[in-house]
Amino acid sequence: MGNDASKSGKTVRKRLARSYITSVVSISLVLFLVAVVLFFWVNIKSISNYFKENSVVSVILTPEADEKEALELRNDILQFPFVRDAVYISKEQGQKEMEEMLGKGFLDVFESSPIPISLEVNLVGEYFATDSLKMVKEQFAAMPKVREVTYQESLVEALNSNLDKIGLIAAAVIALLLFISVVLIGNTVRLNVYSKRFTIHTMRLVGARRSFIRRPFSRQAFWQGAVSALLAVGCFAALLYYAWTRTGDIFGVFSLKVIIPIFAVVFVFGILICVITSMFMVNKLADISKDDLYL
Repeated sequence: MGNDASKSGKTVRKRLARSYITSVVSISLVLFLVAVVLFFWVNIKSISNYFKENSVVSVILTPEADEKEALELRNDILQFPFVRDAVYISKEQGQKEMEEMLGKGFLDVFESSPIPISLEVNLVGEYFATDSLKMVKEQFAAMPKVREVTYQESLVEALNSNLDKIGLIAAAVIALLLFISVVLIGNTVRLNVYSKRFTIHTMRLVGARRSFIRRPFSRQAFWQGAVSALLAVGCFAALLYYAWTRTGDIFGVFSLKVIIPIFAVVFVFGILICVITSMFMVNKLADISKDDLYL
């Protein structure tokens, strides 16, 4: 009899352990997905600025302008608060770039190279808009030795329009994901508490208060949420590290300042959902009748 009771106890403990591990893994996967989506959502502006700041405004100089004048103009342009960078493009470099696009020998029909000296200017992201670019173009065009200022107007309109749409879509996806996350985590915790409904009912029969009954379940839910959140942020950190080792440029697109706040949000979110769902379920099970326990 003693051996049977011992084996039965071990079996129950193994089942509870498997159930707990399964719950933690399920919640961790959901929280990991929440962390990934939040990371992309809060970095929408950084992603937008990355594309905008890597778009070029070409400042083409007059044919008689030399390298010294071009470098002086570059220094003057860099003084503008809306300019992020300006790169000097010599005639030789411009000719090489044109040959890559059009093929070698395209200049054979000209007596002298028609490729002028130019500057490729990158603006601060906030100024990469139609109205701002018109103002920038006027200021650059008024500078000495500048023949023409060009940029792709269609690219500007398409980029701004598409980035706005992406922001709205991302916000909708996050709202939907958070709802799904609450439901999935809530169901996982609810099932875990429901499996102990007979224990809750017994505690009520012997006169235990709801606060007393809730205490161990709330404590378990707290650690369940905390462990799940730690696993989720650990996996997310490993994903970021892997991405960094493979493509270091990722940190030029995304802002890393948001990582710690995201980890904190995921941690608090996981604990709150687990604890609140656990308390709600315990209160509900404490009031059901004996017959309903078998449903």
